[in-house]
Amino acid sequence: MKPLRRKAATAGALAVLTLAGTLAATTPASAATPTVYNGACGKGYDVIRATPIHSTSQTAIPATTFVTYNSTAGKVCAVTVRTNPGARVFMEVTLDTWPYGSGEAKDSGSYSSYAGPVYKDAPDDGQCLTWSGTIGIYYTSDNGLCT
Repeated sequence: MKPLRRKAATAGALAVLTLAGTLAATTPASAATPTVYNGACGKGYDVIRATPIHSTSQTAIPATTFVTYNSTAGKVCAVTVRTNPGARVFMEVTLDTWPYGSGEAKDSGSYSSYAGPVYKDAPDDGQCLTWSGTIGIYYTSDNGLCT
């Protein structure tokens, strides 16, 4: 596993991330969605992707799945966070690698504010991350951060 390096030109600018030597451009979580990362993955984990879960109208964002990375531990973490915590509702977060998986990390249940955190080792050479989040009937998935 190779370290993750992060460079940011200015606040609000696109961040360029290097995960095991491969560049991937992402927008900071604050620019992508009104949901705020809650720090559930622990100290030393920095947000590297934020994937909003949209309602069917595509206007409301009931939750966001955050993918974080800790370069010291060489671990990736994911958590699905509700935009407006409230009554318990079905929520889920998954994290895995592809094109071949090493075993999906998953947390699901009836939660009032977030699902997760779930952890995986950083992807090996030739692998990418894949993650998903669910809140109620709304679902999203994404992938990237390839090595």
